[in-house]
Order: sequence, then C-alpha cells, then structure tokens
Amino acid sequence: MKHLINYFLKGLLVFVPVALTVFTIILVFTKLDGLLRIPIPGLGLVLTLALITLIGFLASNFLGNKFFALIDKLFTKLPVVKMLYSAFKDLIGAFAGEKKSFDKPAIVELTPGGPKALGFITRDGLDFLSLSEHVAVYFPQSYNFAGSVLMFPSKQVVPVNIDSSEAMTFVVSGGVSGK
Repeated sequence: MKHLINYFLKGLLVFVPVALTVFTIILVFTKLDGLLRIPIPGLGLVLTLALITLIGFLASNFLGNKFFALIDKLFTKLPVVKMLYSAFKDLIGAFAGEKKSFDKPAIVELTPGGPKALGFITRDGLDFLSLSEHVAVYFPQSYNFAGSVLMFPSKQVVPVNIDSSEAMTFVVSGGVSGK
C-alpha cells in the first residue's frame, strides 16, 4: 500500500505540472465545453486518478524517469510554456514530494501584543535581500488558492509543533476545520 501511495505522489509531481501547462494552453486556444466529453459520470475522475498513479509508477522506473526528464527539459526550454510549467511544478512540489516548502508551520506576531497569523516559513536566509535577521513566511488565504509572502524578523516568528497538513487545513478552511 505504501508503494502505491508513493507511486501516486510521484505521478502527481510529474503529471500535474505537465497536465496544467498543457491544459492551460489548450484552454486558451479552444472552448472549455469541448473538453473531456465522457458519457459516464465519474469515469473521467477514475481514469485521471488511474493515469496519475500509472505515471507515478512509470516515473519511478529507469526508462520512465528518463522519458519524463526529457519532457521536463523540453517544457523548460519553450518560452511561454516554461513560465507556466515552472509555476505549476513549483506549486505542486511545495505540497508534495521530497522538497516540500510548506513543512514549517509558524505563528507570527503581526504587532507586539497584537494579532497573530498562522503561516509557513518558506526560507530562513534572506541575505540576498539584505535581511539577514528575517525569514520568509507564506500566508495562504482561506477558501482560496492564493496567499502572500511577508518577511519578518526571526524573533517575531515562532515555529509550531503541528503537522503541516493540519496547519494548512486550518488556514484554508478559515479556522473551522477540526471542530
């Protein structure tokens, strides 16, 4: 079972950036109504989940890994495609995969003695911005797939000992999850 989940996650990391890039390009040039006309309700979802898991399995093998590395190389060379593909790949990679970015939940004191916000430390060293004593904190928005990155002095940021998925669920649900 663990291998199956790992294959699915690996497939997700490979499939989603490619699929979202291709889908976005197709969407620009065609009408959305013409896509995926499958007569049996739910079959599209089942086929998509099976395809993602299959891709994960293939990407875990030597030949499949080489093939998807070739696709990755191709997508990172094409001008507009590179921008879309990289953004989708980074976004999916932040949540799943070996280089998760949202794995350090933290409480940030926005003003001394004032309100606090739950976010994720995404970068500790900000020397490149001449902010050596600061960290980057990402604040996802509730009921939305957007957020903000703000930089705070390290002393205002307190790491929290909870699972990242629990913190993300709490924020994205507007604080109502887990009641």
